[in-house]
Amino acid sequence: MTSTTSPLVLVFLISLTFSSLVSFAIGDNMDRDLEISWGDGRGKFLNNANLLSLSLDMYSGSGFQSKNQYLFGRIDMQIKLVPGNSAGTVTTFFLSSQGPAHDEIDFEFLGNLSGNPYTLHTNVFAQGKGDKEQQFHLWFDPTKDFHTYSIVWNPKHIIFMVDNIPIRDFKNMEERGVGFPKDQPMRMYSSLWNADDWATMGGRVKTNWTQAPFTAYYQNYRANACVISPGSSGCPGNRLKTASVLDNAWINQEVDSVSYRRMRWVQRKYMIYDYCADIKRFPQGLPAECPTRRPR
Repeated sequence: MTSTTSPLVLVFLISLTFSSLVSFAIGDNMDRDLEISWGDGRGKFLNNANLLSLSLDMYSGSGFQSKNQYLFGRIDMQIKLVPGNSAGTVTTFFLSSQGPAHDEIDFEFLGNLSGNPYTLHTNVFAQGKGDKEQQFHLWFDPTKDFHTYSIVWNPKHIIFMVDNIPIRDFKNMEERGVGFPKDQPMRMYSSLWNADDWATMGGRVKTNWTQAPFTAYYQNYRANACVISPGSSGCPGNRLKTASVLDNAWINQEVDSVSYRRMRWVQRKYMIYDYCADIKRFPQGLPAECPTRRPR
């Protein structure tokens, strides 16, 4: 590709490449990879397990999880969020290990009153320590159609993506004493639950139960990742050798110059909170991974 290729052409080629990556997952029966974990029937596989729904009412929410544990990979899920007045509800899609010193990589969608935007909350935990929140509004209505939310997790980067547009790149900065998830296998989890004590406007807007049940939908789950078997301590040695070059793209994936410009566009126009800009929260100095000057 020459240096004269226009930005629009580059965006198109990136989108086309992503379409080819996810196309073979369309139509897969999700019950082969996922299982309902709680909710007493409020989580359901539909349409021959090509669709999954989670519901929340005043008695309980619901959730599901991956059958496998992963150590690095790319996880994609298409989600259609709760429409209308979703205030007080939280829909999640995240990776997590177990225990008090757990690792975790979070997408959380905080509901809002009808006509107001969802808040997309992201966070990273390493050895039980989080406090690395960034929040965004989205440039589309996430309740009208399915959109793809992705986590790329490799030894150097955790990249959060929406419709293959990176919105956040959390880099491995262990040389600065910053924790990074790299040793603990994690499952994928998703849930729909009531958090009206904090989710919408700091808890000032409560869940309107006359709107219940609240329902979110999921499809086209794809986990292109290193699967960790029970009792194993790492990725099988032949996992990367046998995978195709295309499937292995996540191993060394980073935010290139074109993707960086797209990420900065999202952050300039749609980021509503960045812990690295919250001087009041860190009066003794920003965390070590935070740049001293934010890029423009």
